[in-house]
Amino acid sequence: MSTSAPGIGSLPALCVDLDGTLVKSDTLVDSTLALARRNPAALLQLPRWLTEGKAALKRHITSNVELDVAHLPYNRELLQYLEQQKAAGRSIYLATAADSVLAHRIATHFNLFAGVLASDGTTNLAGSNKLAAFRQTFGDDFTYIGNARPDLTLLQNCKEPMVANPTAGLRSALRANGIVPVRSFEERVSPLRAWPKAIRIHQWAKNTLIFLPLLLAHAWDKALFAGAFIAFLSFGLCASGTYIVNDLLDLEADRQHPRKRRRPFASGDLSAISGVAVIALFLVASVCLAILLPHVVELISPSLGLARPYHFLEWLGIYAVTTLAYSLRLKRAVMVDVIVLSGLYTIRILAGSAATGVAVSTWLASFSIFFFLSLAFVKRYAELENLRERGGVTAGGRSYHVSDIEQLRSFGSASGYVSVAVLTLYISNLNAVELYHHTNRLWLLVPVLLLWISLLWLRASRGELDEDPVVYAVTDRRSLLLGLAVVAIVLLAL
Repeated sequence: MSTSAPGIGSLPALCVDLDGTLVKSDTLVDSTLALARRNPAALLQLPRWLTEGKAALKRHITSNVELDVAHLPYNRELLQYLEQQKAAGRSIYLATAADSVLAHRIATHFNLFAGVLASDGTTNLAGSNKLAAFRQTFGDDFTYIGNARPDLTLLQNCKEPMVANPTAGLRSALRANGIVPVRSFEERVSPLRAWPKAIRIHQWAKNTLIFLPLLLAHAWDKALFAGAFIAFLSFGLCASGTYIVNDLLDLEADRQHPRKRRRPFASGDLSAISGVAVIALFLVASVCLAILLPHVVELISPSLGLARPYHFLEWLGIYAVTTLAYSLRLKRAVMVDVIVLSGLYTIRILAGSAATGVAVSTWLASFSIFFFLSLAFVKRYAELENLRERGGVTAGGRSYHVSDIEQLRSFGSASGYVSVAVLTLYISNLNAVELYHHTNRLWLLVPVLLLWISLLWLRASRGELDEDPVVYAVTDRRSLLLGLAVVAIVLLAL
């Protein structure tokens, strides 16, 4: 714990909590996640550090990772109030259970605080310990701003209790004790709005690829469609869980990005702890659905048992392991990252094949490899194009430079046009006659696909792409119209 002498004035000293109050997130959790990304082996030391006490744990973690304090998700309304109070001559103190090293870095960043009271590696400055420190420093002449249930004793004993983004537990405790906060600084998005963004519900559009082997083989069987639907749900839950893993590991990089900083975990609208809980829930539910899948297929159609009942579960595991490797390491490997991204699309098709027992043709496999490789390249290209517009040189969390942009455009556009060439070879193949009565009508797909790929890359070159081709595909009006045209052409060819 450290502080300077309290200022002299008519107003009581204003003490501000850090985690959940001045910062919308928990800096201990943020630091632990940064440690997991930068030095995963250090996590093995956590049990030993914890046996030394919570204050020692915070000191060890803070010593092993330097959190980017400039881009933490601060409560802007509270900061504005503190600046006003500072201008009025009031003494403001940062009072936190976070480690003093981190607290002093934050205090230095803002130059708002007359002093800092924080954990010192021995004493964890929370609850009664914090109250004792306040009384030792200020007597009973202090005001406090907190956010969580452990802050109740401080709010009960201060002059003007104030809260910032209070938890439900603190709200309930304040009501039970008849305490009405003088001010409340609310800056957070409703969980009902934040969670759909966190699990990236729009990305479930990718999982419709699971139905592709079934649809292209024209296997109109309700048992197989039921299996594909369960696989769709299972894959969606697994993918959403891995997206959260990626976001938690990328907190610092996302907070430096003009768009990604608004993601629910980066912005502090959702806590990382709740994210970990949802990851566990989604992954367990995903595995349960994968185990249930063959039994549902057999129940609906007893004569249609899958030759390899748990083959889908194997592909689900491959997807989960690959995405975890991507989040931890592969996303920072030049070119490897785009190969992995494109492969994750193809894995969905293979998982759909495993869920239904319908084999993936070599034509579909070849088309998907080049088509999705083009989408992966356009994602990286759009990131670099937007970075160039902001005057940046190197993509944060990636190993690409703005100077790579033309080469990526060359790779990506070439891959897209190769996928169209594969489509033309498929249409001209005599095997297509077995599935379509009007094979020649399928040739209309070629100009439609060429147009879509060309528009995609043109939008990216103009800096108009949202860095995510899936968002473009499901929100752009022309893209949706071209998608309807593809469906109409296929139906006309049957």
